[in-house]
Amino acid sequence: MKNLANFLFEVGMLKRTPRTGFQFLGSGAESVAEHIFRTAIIGYTLAKMDGTVDTGRVTELCLFHDIPEARTGDMNYVNKKYVKVDEDAAVDDLARTLPFGDDYRSIHREFADRETPESKIAHDADQLEMILALKEYHDLGNRNAEEWLPAAKQRLKTEVAQELADTIWTTDSTHWWFDDDIDWWIKGKREKE
Repeated sequence: MKNLANFLFEVGMLKRTPRTGFQFLGSGAESVAEHIFRTAIIGYTLAKMDGTVDTGRVTELCLFHDIPEARTGDMNYVNKKYVKVDEDAAVDDLARTLPFGDDYRSIHREFADRETPESKIAHDADQLEMILALKEYHDLGNRNAEEWLPAAKQRLKTEVAQELADTIWTTDSTHWWFDDDIDWWIKGKREKE
């Protein structure tokens, strides 16, 4: 049980581990845990839309894909040009302490190999999460956010993710809550019919 408690504390470290790429964008901040959460929801959504993959497996891949960053930190694309991170060692060190360590290794390996349909969807979810963040920052006035979009879109492998990326970029990120119901925004309640 002590090892499980330690694992859960380690996962908690991800709430305090920043995603480092946003420093190059000039605005925005996100923890690895925040990124993982939305990535898992996106993965679940993409899997349901696909209809042929194991939705649970896609969700697992998304939930666990960045767990090693509690030990390694987040390496953005500039960092990766110069710094070699031994993510496999981080995975193995943690896996040795877990009763489901072999499953954890398997999840990590499947995500890294990008060969199964589930792992391709999980990778697309990872990229779509960044595209969503870029769109949010773009809508708040960050003119650099749009420059990152082409590279992120080129990393998408599935047709559904490519289509969703296009829709994301043409959708106002505030529209989901600030709709056209002006009466609600004035009166704060809906009139009974």
